[in-house]
Amino acid sequence: MHPYGVRDVEKLLRLPRSTIRALIAAGFVTPARGPRGAWLFSFQDLIVLRTAQALADADVPQRRITRSVRELRRHLPESMPLSGLSIGAVGDRVVVREGGGRWLADSGQYVLEFEGDPASGALSVIERNNAAAAASGAQGWFDRAEALEHDDAQAAITAYERAIAADPVLLDGYVNLGRLLHEAGRLARAEQIYRAALKACGSDAVLLYNLGVLLDDMNREPEAMEAYQAALRDDPGLADGHYNLALLYEKLGQPREAIRHMARYRVLVGSKSN
Repeated sequence: MHPYGVRDVEKLLRLPRSTIRALIAAGFVTPARGPRGAWLFSFQDLIVLRTAQALADADVPQRRITRSVRELRRHLPESMPLSGLSIGAVGDRVVVREGGGRWLADSGQYVLEFEGDPASGALSVIERNNAAAAASGAQGWFDRAEALEHDDAQAAITAYERAIAADPVLLDGYVNLGRLLHEAGRLARAEQIYRAALKACGSDAVLLYNLGVLLDDMNREPEAMEAYQAALRDDPGLADGHYNLALLYEKLGQPREAIRHMARYRVLVGSKSN
């Protein structure tokens, strides 16, 4: 059964809708669809989302939470009951307790025994060799790139390129790299990165939306429209996608579709502000 709507989740777990959407986009929870495409969550979904809330309460950054839960999903067998895991934080790292083992969610690296309750975030002592190994790979380059974005965009671009070279399915690396290339005016290269990401990682609403914005800026309206529509198929609640589609439909002389998407945008924005 899937008896809980988005408003129920917001009220019961006190999670902002943006975080819920990010976790759905990451593939950590896959709610069912109800009337008019509304999300419906099972009790197990609530347990998973509650874990994310606990990590947020432990001051783990939202980017780290969404990235870690995505990687956690990749490291687990399909039959593993997610609610049976104990997940906590060591600094800004997410650590999973699975039986007698302990490992980093965003890398799969095993860690030493630690003191405290992992569910409370009161943990300590990651094995130094394992932590260094994790930091030296794709995640290390990704973290370095994030830190460099505001001070040295070119260095950040290079670090993101190294990150996705080390992990060809690092979706966040592609998304951030494409955005920086777009901002730098390197539009053709940004398109190459987004399309490589779609091939390597599959369909993703944020990735498709960013591709749509890029194609729109390149005056390739029909392709931009296709990208926005694909993004909305992945996430019908992506308000900005409806807004940009409305502008495109208006520009292309299709007022009925423009009105429909603008109305949907206003409903979504209004529901988030309530």
